[in-house]
Amino acid sequence: MMHVEPVTLEGRLVRLEPLTLAHLEPLCAVAFDERIWRWNPQPPISTPAAMQAYIELALAQQARGESVPFATIERASGQAVGSTRFANIDVANRRVEIGYTWITPRWQRTYVNTEAKYLMFRHAFETWGCIRVELKTDSLNERSRNAIRRVGATEEGILRNHMFVWDGRYRHSVYFSVIESEWPVVKKGLEEKLAGSEAQ
Repeated sequence: MMHVEPVTLEGRLVRLEPLTLAHLEPLCAVAFDERIWRWNPQPPISTPAAMQAYIELALAQQARGESVPFATIERASGQAVGSTRFANIDVANRRVEIGYTWITPRWQRTYVNTEAKYLMFRHAFETWGCIRVELKTDSLNERSRNAIRRVGATEEGILRNHMFVWDGRYRHSVYFSVIESEWPVVKKGLEEKLAGSEAQ
C-alpha cells in the first residue's frame, strides 16, 4: 500500500525537501528567469506573489493527497535550484507522475535533474511499490523530451489538444513512462550516469 506523505529524499549531490512557504524567498532568488517558464502551461512566475501562489497551490494539492511537492536543493552550495513533485497520485493503481519540474538555467543539463529523477523513481518503485511512473511534456519542448529520454523513460505517444497554454495555444503533450519491470535497467543507467558526474 502506498503511504503518501511529505518526505525528504537525500542523495549524494541533491536533496529533495518537502516544499513549504519557508522556500518562498530561496526559490524567488532563482525563479525569475523567463527561460524557465517558456513551456509552462500557466503564466510565467515573475513575482514573489506569483511564487507564493504556486507554493500554496502545491500544498493544497498535497493536503488532498494529489501530490507531494519538493524544493530541489543542490547540496554542495545548500542553495535551492528549483522544484519538482509527485503528481496525479493514483494509490489504487499504484501509479504516479513526476512533474512540475523546473530548474534554474545555471543547473539545467547537470547532475541535478539526473539525481532528482533517480531519487524520485527509487522512492516510487522501491518504497511505494508503484507499477508505473509517468512523465509528460509539451510536444514542442525538445530539450525536455531529450532530458526525459536520457533518464531512461519510454516515449509512449502524443495526446493531441491535451490542454490550453496560458497564451491560448493548444498544447499536445508527449507521454513517457517507466514501468516496474524496467526499473532495474533504468536504475543501473542512472547510477552509472551519477557515478561519472564531475561533482564528488
